[in-house]
Amino acid sequence: MIGAVDFTALIRYNVPSMKKDLHPTDYRLVVFIDEAAGFSFLTKSTAPTNETIKWEDGNEYPVVKVHISSASHPFFTGEEKIIDTEGRVDRFAARMKKAKEHKEMLAKKAAKKPAPKAKEAESEEKVKEVA
Repeated sequence: MIGAVDFTALIRYNVPSMKKDLHPTDYRLVVFIDEAAGFSFLTKSTAPTNETIKWEDGNEYPVVKVHISSASHPFFTGEEKIIDTEGRVDRFAARMKKAKEHKEMLAKKAAKKPAPKAKEAESEEKVKEVA
């Protein structure tokens, strides 16, 4: 059999089948809240939580707080929002500033040195004078 799977061979050689009871079965209605954007939605989930909230329909549901949702993520909002919890942006900006200063310093040094062609022209003139 070319290009097809021979299932009888799989059964013959005791290839393990799919695992049983792999997927969760305890789905329940849960409210997810993005506090930064003031956005919340109700959906089914298995996410563990001990907090509850009274929802718009009057029922009480477990609540999961999230840092980023579709209401606050730049991909969905079209806005650039920097979330810097450990100073990463500041460190990056400092590195970029230092690199720019270093580049400018090298450019100043290069401007102070005479061009290599001028030195070659001078040495050629000296050779002509000697000759």
